[in-house]
Amino acid sequence: SNSSSYSFNVALYLFEKILLMELLTGIFVYINCLMIFTFMKKETFREETRYVLFAQTLIVDTALIFFSTMLGVLSYFQYTVHMVVCTFLFLIQTFFTCCTPLTLVAMCLERYVAICMPLRHADISTSRTRLYGLITIWTISCIIPVFSVIAFWAVAPPAALFSYVVCNAEVMIIEEWQAHGRAVIFINLFLFAVIIIVFTYIKIMIAARAASSEKKKSTNKSLRTVLLHGVQLFLCMIQFFNPYIEMALYKVDEATLRHVRYSNFIVFLFLPRSLSPLVYGVRDEKFFLVFRHYALCGTDHFFLKLFEIKHLKV
Repeated sequence: SNSSSYSFNVALYLFEKILLMELLTGIFVYINCLMIFTFMKKETFREETRYVLFAQTLIVDTALIFFSTMLGVLSYFQYTVHMVVCTFLFLIQTFFTCCTPLTLVAMCLERYVAICMPLRHADISTSRTRLYGLITIWTISCIIPVFSVIAFWAVAPPAALFSYVVCNAEVMIIEEWQAHGRAVIFINLFLFAVIIIVFTYIKIMIAARAASSEKKKSTNKSLRTVLLHGVQLFLCMIQFFNPYIEMALYKVDEATLRHVRYSNFIVFLFLPRSLSPLVYGVRDEKFFLVFRHYALCGTDHFFLKLFEIKHLKV
């Protein structure tokens, strides 16, 4: 009786966690898709580099949250998949994971050019430059997943390649050198991103001090944007080391491992990705006005007039 009651409580607890995860994911995906729709509807957004990078962040983060949630649910219920499928899912997830911090770096560089080199901004921020920038981000983002998959297929025994496993990052690491290799690439990527963000922050801060009162507002806003991107980057990069934290618990305690994975998902995966809509989608007045229009199905003017009438009555 006690064991059945305990099993029921555990199952209920897991169900509540999964339900919360799915609810958060649903809200996140809905808002991001609405913002992507807003971006696609306005040509002015599609012609500005910062909005293009913002749209990429939305698309990448939406896909990452979707795949991570799917893998999280499979892992929670200990559902096994074929190793080839797991490898493919891991490849995609890691690619999207790497895309976000690199896009944040590109966003900071765009703000640096806009604030510190305003006369050259139009010449630098062209459609060709955007294309080259996106290709560079995608190419660098492929390094870690491709390395991980090739390294795994090189050392994995033939039987493992055709087995069924609970898909997670740990199953891809067999030899110790694989973990070290991934860690070295992660650290280099992190240092590169930190150097760029610190550089842009310092440059924009210097420009903010020297700016006139008219430009001070936009400069300070860019400064806060870069700072928020720095926070995002820190949380995103910590996520890279989650597999190593989880590996320490992999053969120790299954319940603790589940709790750690769930906490990692919320704090280091979901939270930094949810900041992107806040940084650009809400703080950017031009984008927010259009976003609000579509979010309210074109009835925003009605609500504004209603608010004005109530305000006048008060």
